[in-house]
Amino acid sequence: MNTVIIDAPKEENKLGSLVKAFRKYYVSFAASIILLVISVLLLIFAPDMIRSLTNEITPVGKTPVDGKLIINMDNVLHYAMILIVSMVGGFITRFTSGFILNSVIQRFSRDLRNQISCKINRMPLNYFDGTQTGDILSVITNDVDTLSTSMQNSVSLIVQSCFMLVGVFIAMFISCWQLALVVACSLPIMLFIISLTFSYALPLFDKNQEILGEVNAVVEENYSGQLVIKAFNAEDRKISEFREKNEMLGRVLYKSQAIGGLVEPATAFISYLTYASVLIVGGLLFANGTIPDIGIITGFLVYVTLFQNPLSELGQTSSTIQLGIAACNRVFSFLEQEELEEEKETKPLLDHKHIRGEVEFRNVCFGYDSRKLTITNFSGRIEPGMKVAIIGPTGAGKTTLVNLLMRFYEITSGDILVDGVSIKKMTRKELREIFGMILQETWVINGTLRENIVYNLKDVDENRLNEILAETNLSSYINSLPQGIDTLIQKDSALSAGQKQLITIARAMMENAPMLILDEATSNVDTRTEIMIQKAMDSLTSGRTCFVIAHRLSTIKNADLIIVMKEGSIVETGNHDSLMDLDGLYSEIYNSQFA
Repeated sequence: MNTVIIDAPKEENKLGSLVKAFRKYYVSFAASIILLVISVLLLIFAPDMIRSLTNEITPVGKTPVDGKLIINMDNVLHYAMILIVSMVGGFITRFTSGFILNSVIQRFSRDLRNQISCKINRMPLNYFDGTQTGDILSVITNDVDTLSTSMQNSVSLIVQSCFMLVGVFIAMFISCWQLALVVACSLPIMLFIISLTFSYALPLFDKNQEILGEVNAVVEENYSGQLVIKAFNAEDRKISEFREKNEMLGRVLYKSQAIGGLVEPATAFISYLTYASVLIVGGLLFANGTIPDIGIITGFLVYVTLFQNPLSELGQTSSTIQLGIAACNRVFSFLEQEELEEEKETKPLLDHKHIRGEVEFRNVCFGYDSRKLTITNFSGRIEPGMKVAIIGPTGAGKTTLVNLLMRFYEITSGDILVDGVSIKKMTRKELREIFGMILQETWVINGTLRENIVYNLKDVDENRLNEILAETNLSSYINSLPQGIDTLIQKDSALSAGQKQLITIARAMMENAPMLILDEATSNVDTRTEIMIQKAMDSLTSGRTCFVIAHRLSTIKNADLIIVMKEGSIVETGNHDSLMDLDGLYSEIYNSQFA
């Protein structure tokens, strides 16, 4: 296994990427905003009606009749009805706006998950070599959910707050510019508090999402490695490691939430100071006759609420907004990772029904790290129909060579040709249809046994399927299942490692590709089963060019060509007898089995 170390990229602000990705929903978003603006205008209209109602029911400026204050109830009802209608209209438009916006955001979140799912299949393998599985899962689940929740809670609030602030600001100056200046003095103070909070809290929320990904990675690792953890009595160590990460997450989250939580009490304090200032200044202005009626002061108290509520709400949701920004950065950093070069569907360069199976390596060089080559100047020619065994010490480059042949990784320099055609000119799809592959790592999906074996094939021949089940010794196991081959199995169900290996071998045999790659294909089966499978493999490999990587040298003694690798280079080639006569590395490895 080659270890790949990738420097973690620095988080950048991806809000611009979010806006571009959202352009599909601009029309629906605009409709939601228009309705939201209408609801804001209706709310701004309310203080003027309250002013009129206050003037109707207060004695200021009115002459009593027979010692009694006469209130014109028709006017009161008129203003009250206008106020009620405007409030109901504001509620309906705001509710409709929120419904449209939330629907749009949910569809956008669905699209993001689809994009991530498609992105995973377009990513080069070296990204997954250097990134923990749990961290990737955290992006797909936690970060997309956090971004969706943040957008639901904050987008309409931000838009409404902006329009509300501008509208109320204009309405206040129209009503009474002196009192408007009193209220306006609180704005820079509140903005300063919010911006200061953001500057301190945002890095903490970025760190929070990063550590959350690490916690998920630890959980995934502990879950998938339970057998090893229990076998080595490492429960206490793993619990300690998780507790350390979890406590770190708790500390960062506590600091970020604590700083974000300062906004609400600070803005509430400023709001009450503003109320007092309006009442004091308004009283003085009314006393000296600058403002004509007491209703202006009453209306201004509502204006203060409408003016400062948006800022207060922004402060209260600042933690959600900042979490959303952090999640946005992680989601779009993932979506903007370098992909495999896109290939256009072209006419196949080889006739797959008449492939000869000639493979040539020409001065192939490759390194997982550009500073250090794993394979250096590898050259070799494989004749059609040959069974080629590749052996060597751990880390010699055996599996890497196969990965290059399948274009799981792109070679640094040189070329590989199949039947005289460079694999660089073939599409990955065409190349991988040529090779059947059985790996040491077994991979089973959640589904029926049939789905696991036929996998991506269509129009499966049932007779051929039954033959393969018999050849791989799976028939007896399948006959013992309640629904036979259509029995549902889970990825982590009670299948033995050998049974999983047999399923992967049957899958490759079912594909019936013109060329084969076997990477420790029988490492997880017992000797008796291996002998039975070897007969099936011999039948399968007959007439096909076949590359075999194996540590059990007894399985490759009959290979037409044995390539011995060391530190990325070929050091010996030949058949078993000729290599034993050389008394070199192959002879040393072979004899070590019996030492």
